[in-house]
Amino acid sequence: WCLLLPRRQKKTASHAVTELENTKDCSQAGKPLLCPSHPTEELQLFCEQCDQPVCRDCVLGRHRQHPCDFTANVIHRHGDALRELLKSSQQHMDTLEDVLSQVDEMGSAVRSRAEAVAAEICLFARGYVKAIEEHRDRLLKQLEDLKVQKENLLHLQKAQLQQLLLDMRTGVEFTEHLLMSGSDVEILVSKGVVSSRLTKLNSVAYSTHPSVDDRIQFSPHERAGQCCGYEVFGAILNKVVDPARCTLHGEDLHSARQNQLSGFTLLCKDTTGERMGRGGEAVRVTITHKDKRDCAVKPTVCDNGDGTYCISYSPEEPGLYAVCVCVKGQHVQGSPFTLMVKHKFREHRGVFHCCTFCSSGGQKAARCACGGTMPGGYQGCGHGHKGHPGCHHWSCCGQVKESSECLCGPPSDTSQRSLLRTVAL
Repeated sequence: WCLLLPRRQKKTASHAVTELENTKDCSQAGKPLLCPSHPTEELQLFCEQCDQPVCRDCVLGRHRQHPCDFTANVIHRHGDALRELLKSSQQHMDTLEDVLSQVDEMGSAVRSRAEAVAAEICLFARGYVKAIEEHRDRLLKQLEDLKVQKENLLHLQKAQLQQLLLDMRTGVEFTEHLLMSGSDVEILVSKGVVSSRLTKLNSVAYSTHPSVDDRIQFSPHERAGQCCGYEVFGAILNKVVDPARCTLHGEDLHSARQNQLSGFTLLCKDTTGERMGRGGEAVRVTITHKDKRDCAVKPTVCDNGDGTYCISYSPEEPGLYAVCVCVKGQHVQGSPFTLMVKHKFREHRGVFHCCTFCSSGGQKAARCACGGTMPGGYQGCGHGHKGHPGCHHWSCCGQVKESSECLCGPPSDTSQRSLLRTVAL
């Protein structure tokens, strides 16, 4: 142990190092161990304080005040402690050997598991590549079918137009020849047949545009379901939104209330007028006050993902607003349009009653907006009086519908304030 520590340390600087083999030979030979400080003296005593064997001269010298005893008396105690320490060390050795064995086994397990996962990754990648290739072939097949379908429609339209043009040319040439070379009698005789033929040809309906368009798009981020058990992306889109065919719907399309959340729905359609069925379009909505340039409402556009978009707004100022709804920078059907924002809903300040006589407990000063009076000095309406609406009504404005808006404006004059006091009674 002393060899493992630096020689310059004070505790080990004076220690003498003896080979274990030499000490073993000495003990076998029965030779006593001599004191390194007193070479003529044998180490027969043990200093408990210094924890080292000493000789008699040492006890008389620098170990004078230290507790010392013969080695034979203390060997059992120190030997037992050493054996316990040895036993503990042996247990640690067994544990270390077991841990080392586990480490080796875990290393083998890690390598085996890594190889298995690598095989799984390769299998997954091969499957994914196969799925992508199949999805690619499926997309190309869809594209080819769509191209053939459009070409067939164009060929059919072309054949119909060519036949109509041929018939027209034949009729026109015959008519021109008749008018230029025919006699008066021949013209008059053939007039009916020729006129009927030209009229029939002119009445044939035909489209002035190609029956299909070239709008074929590929959307790489579109979910395309599963292929071979893998989720794949990418779809061919032949339905393109047509802003001129998009429509607006909703009860709050042209009217709204101040400080009340309102809204309407935008329905996007393609060039054939069919619903798009998917979202993702660039929808822009502006709502600006017609009289106040700095007053605008910030709408919220919610994409429902099915071709519809919910536009909600909450105007803070009443008045007329101009609403613009654009898809891909173009106005939709009905845009721009006018929105009328009314003042916030006016709550009734009176009582919904059958008459003031009942609601006021028979007080003569209680009046009602219906204008009715009651005999006997009563200023309000009562049972059977003239002018009674014949049903329950609001005492503040005379409205007969309980959920209606009050027709009275904000109280400004003394008569209205007096009316409120009497109604409150």
